[in-house]
Amino acid sequence: MPTVRRARPDTRADVCPDGPAEPHILFVEDDEVIRNTVRIALQRYGFTVSTAADGLTGLELFRETRPDLLVLDVMLPELDGIGLCRRIRESSLVPILMVTARGDDLDIISGLEAGADDYVVKPCESAVLVARIRSLLRRASFAPAGPAADSGGPATGEEVLRFGDLTIDTDGMEVRRAGEITALTPTELRLLLVFAASPGVVLERRTLLRQVWDHAWDGDTRVVDLHVKRLRAKIGAHRIDTVRGFGYKLRR
Repeated sequence: MPTVRRARPDTRADVCPDGPAEPHILFVEDDEVIRNTVRIALQRYGFTVSTAADGLTGLELFRETRPDLLVLDVMLPELDGIGLCRRIRESSLVPILMVTARGDDLDIISGLEAGADDYVVKPCESAVLVARIRSLLRRASFAPAGPAADSGGPATGEEVLRFGDLTIDTDGMEVRRAGEITALTPTELRLLLVFAASPGVVLERRTLLRQVWDHAWDGDTRVVDLHVKRLRAKIGAHRIDTVRGFGYKLRR
């Protein structure tokens, strides 16, 4: 991904003209050079790509096309990437990858707290971007049933893990707390499954990065800490203990 050079915002949505293909990526970026360069690169890797030049157009395109994954730049006109991420998270668990400026810790933290699953830092090689996208799409295959799919009772999976009033149906990929469906993003679900596979065992942050995000440890574990924070808010803060200097563990 080339270094950002701001161009005059283009409120038009550039949709890939190719026939239907999977998966479908929505890329929202206001710099026309970057937008077109990334679109072409992703198409070469076999993705169908829609693009938008501002946050509001991106939101409209998301509602119209329901892509499999979104790549959002943080700095966008009309509605910035963090605001757009929050708006999407109000109704969808679709994987979201944020693109941030190098060294801008506030953008990284704000994006993850808004509900993004992962982030890349500019400038970014297309191979790295594609690797992150593919990793997120693999996690998306774990997607749990959301509230709209609630039939009033637990799914009938062959294996249901129980931690007090928290139940995890590992076949139906359904999580319930006190009998109520708990909607988790694919990344949150995979994180919970990794914890549930080793209850009471302390898992280092770099181990979680490898098992959940497919990342080799590069010294930055904020993505783990912020996802643990989000998971705690959904399943109960008391269920995941912090072991200072080591990592986290799910209480038995």
